Amino acid sequence: MALEIRDAARGDAPAWRALWDQYLAYYKVEIDPKVTARTWERILDPSATLAGRFALIDGQIAGFALHLHHSSTWVMGEDCYLEDLFVLPTHRGSGIGRALIEDLIALARQRGWHRLYWHTDTGNQAARRLYDSFVLADGHIRYRLTL
Repeated sequence: MALEIRDAARGDAPAWRALWDQYLAYYKVEIDPKVTARTWERILDPSATLAGRFALIDGQIAGFALHLHHSSTWVMGEDCYLEDLFVLPTHRGSGIGRALIEDLIALARQRGWHRLYWHTDTGNQAARRLYDSFVLADGHIRYRLTL
């Protein structure tokens, strides 16, 4: 198994979309196809703060980490938010999720970002085991108001 992690590329659209659809199904949500298309455009736009890192196994996309960076009121620089992390079910437990987070840590350090953060559903025990191996939850609860 040869693992490669790299930035998203234009030709990755069909493979990303297949994984994205599985990610949305896992969370039992439907997103307007226009939003998904716009998300992909932003991932590829070098001027956007949203970006994607893809994990490939033997040349095939097996997972992704979508992230964005932003200014912070708590540090002098920027933070990185890992918004979406997904690994194909057939590859879970093989270290791909960990590799994607470690890759993002290295990227954030390289770019001078001060913190990396993410959240997950409280019932997502598999993800929480992985996340807890990096840092314990900080006790914050997310509130989301749809406008």
